[in-house]
Amino acid sequence: MTTLYERIGGAPAVKAAVDIFYGKVLADDRIAHFFDGVDMANQNAKQRAFLIMAFGGPNAYTGADMRRGHAHLVARGLNDGHFDAVVENLAATLTELGVPASDIAEVAKIAESVRDDVLGREPVAA
Repeated sequence: MTTLYERIGGAPAVKAAVDIFYGKVLADDRIAHFFDGVDMANQNAKQRAFLIMAFGGPNAYTGADMRRGHAHLVARGLNDGHFDAVVENLAATLTELGVPASDIAEVAKIAESVRDDVLGREPVAA
């Protein structure tokens, strides 16, 4: 069975997606302020490594876990609405790149799996 990483086109596709994605994020008034003062070249590299790993490709991600990596943003008010905006921008990017809806749904499921960690809260019991 092929991985999501392979289905979307591997490293070149992830690079293109991250570049387009951050263009959308930085133009989105709901969330752009969270990136004020951020070294975007470094951010892009970290995001590419994370997505490659999360989508089933080679694991070269060395960044902080989701909870620690976003704690400073939670302290600045990061909430579910902001998380949703990020997921919307990611889905719009993948749609723009011609990624099939079933793969975009898988990406959304991966994103949802880290929501509680990104937002610094304990998971809600099912």
